[in-house]
Amino acid sequence: MAGGMTSGRSGRSLGERAANSGVRPPVSGAPSREVAPAGDRRPDRVPGGQAAAGDGGEGRHCWVRDPPDAPGIWPGLLIEWRQRDGSWQGRVAYTVTGPHGPALVEAWLPAARLEPR
Repeated sequence: MAGGMTSGRSGRSLGERAANSGVRPPVSGAPSREVAPAGDRRPDRVPGGQAAAGDGGEGRHCWVRDPPDAPGIWPGLLIEWRQRDGSWQGRVAYTVTGPHGPALVEAWLPAARLEPR
């Protein structure tokens, strides 16, 4: 292989590639999309004292426990939080095994079904 590079790898870390992508984080002081629990106005705190998904849209890995129509524990990505009717919900994207292979699901689920990874 030319140049000693391995197949499928650029030799740069994910962080280096992201920094060189030309995409920049939002301007400091921009409104946050995150929701803080009552009594805690810091956007970096969510139910159970866990760190929130980042303001830059990068999300946080989590475990999704027993989502509708897919019993079990599935790896997911927490996108954002909201509070509805006095309880917290997380918007997550996760994959489940479907009849034709893996399927991507995006849903609002109760905070009790989500755990940090």
